[in-house]
Amino acid sequence: MNTSMANHHTNFASTSRTPLLSHRSHRNKHPMELNESTTIHRKVDNENIPENKEIPHNKYLSCIKINLLTILTILAVVLGIALGFGLRYTGHWTSRQIMYINYPGELFLRMLRCLILPLIVSSLVSALGTLDTRLSGKIGVRAIVYYMFTTVLAIILGIILVVVIHPGAGNPDDIARSEDSTRFSTTEDTLMDLVRNMFPPNIIQACMQQFSTVIIPPETHEKDLKNITGENNNSNEISKYAWEIRGNYNNETNILGVVVFSVVLGVTLAKMGEKGKPLLDVFVSLGDAVMIITKWVIWLSPVGIIFLITAKMLEMEDFSVIVGQLGMYTATVILGLFIHAFITLPVIYSIATRSLPFRFMSNMMQAITTAFGTASSSATLPVTFTCIEEKNHVDVRVSRFCLPIGATINMDGTALYEAVAAIFIAQIRNLSMDAGKIIAISITSTAASIGAAGIPQAGLVTLVIVLNAIGLPAEDATFILIVDWLLDRFRTAINVLGDSFGAGIVAHLSKDDLNRLDEESKHNHHLSKQSILTRDSEITPM
Repeated sequence: MNTSMANHHTNFASTSRTPLLSHRSHRNKHPMELNESTTIHRKVDNENIPENKEIPHNKYLSCIKINLLTILTILAVVLGIALGFGLRYTGHWTSRQIMYINYPGELFLRMLRCLILPLIVSSLVSALGTLDTRLSGKIGVRAIVYYMFTTVLAIILGIILVVVIHPGAGNPDDIARSEDSTRFSTTEDTLMDLVRNMFPPNIIQACMQQFSTVIIPPETHEKDLKNITGENNNSNEISKYAWEIRGNYNNETNILGVVVFSVVLGVTLAKMGEKGKPLLDVFVSLGDAVMIITKWVIWLSPVGIIFLITAKMLEMEDFSVIVGQLGMYTATVILGLFIHAFITLPVIYSIATRSLPFRFMSNMMQAITTAFGTASSSATLPVTFTCIEEKNHVDVRVSRFCLPIGATINMDGTALYEAVAAIFIAQIRNLSMDAGKIIAISITSTAASIGAAGIPQAGLVTLVIVLNAIGLPAEDATFILIVDWLLDRFRTAINVLGDSFGAGIVAHLSKDDLNRLDEESKHNHHLSKQSILTRDSEITPM
């Protein structure tokens, strides 16, 4: 009896003391700690009490915190467009004033481009070096099949839209042509340059320059080039093969040559096994270091994008070209890009992964808006890596293998743009489009999009290949130069989205193979550790 009363008294004292002790302990705590401990106390002691009403609010705050950079980048695009329109009405802006406005954006773009080479080389070498050669072959085949399939779909979509809408109907004299000159070349020379750049004679030179073949017209031909019409294009095209041929090195990074070298080096290190591990560790460490630098740089993207877009808006001399015949062409290209981005690619992703694509797309918004602001898929590559690995959680071995190759050869938006542009110019020239010419456009657009460098307005250079394939002069590319700066941003954003979807699809299809590789590596590590222990026990004297 006394024992039970004592126990009862002890329990009562402890329960009565607990709130008092907890209340006293709250006096010395920070207010944030007080709220957290109070919430925990309620959850533990009062399970029937409804959840704190501030929890949904905290979820919204955490969501904003996670996507803060994406939100700021989207606002930067909107603000840059608004500033551009607003400053245009304050008076005439000289080229020097525009250069001052563009300066912060130029610095941001330089930072991104500085990271391209070390990121591509380290990513490809480390990804291929850590993979089995058979598995890397499977991943490569899956990626190439996806790239070719989506590129062909984009070209077919562009051809259908431009034939149905027919934006080239009208008087070609009503279109203001740009005074910029175009580089003369033949289709054969451009395709051979594509292969030449895959095998650079000097890998150091490939980091700074790429090769291109240029044909020099005779003086007698230069005077007649301005008066070329669609009727005598064929004779002029034949005469080009008699022009002087000259090789030229442009001050642009030969991304394709660097990618091929990195792929071969990565496969070689994988073949070498333990002998190649020290060099492989260098590239793995380099990749990790570059990704850390990338995370620092991308926080500057909202500021850089504001100034880049504002300066580009001020450079535009007359927005009236967006309406009318060029307006129909612009609308056709943008419609095709949106259909490809929001219907074609998501459907392919859903079929391949059996999951909805909306979360994947929303997680890539930071990379897409950066691509729109910089108009360069290569410069956006560091941001794309960050989004796809940290937000979409794609396996690093797949992303660092697929994304550099995709940024080099997978240009869905560029392929669609070139197909629409070539047929639009043919419609302006009243050139009949038979099945043979449409097939020629499809093939050359695919090849040209692969050869297009990931730099601003590179698609305009490769458009000359498509025009030559259907017998149109290179000078006709000046019809669309006036609006190319705007379309370049849209097609670059679609290129980046296509690369990202490709990495996600290949990672899903390769998931079982990667898990099997991980299990084998663990098993081999366990066996090697066990053999070392056995050997040590045999060496140790009894």
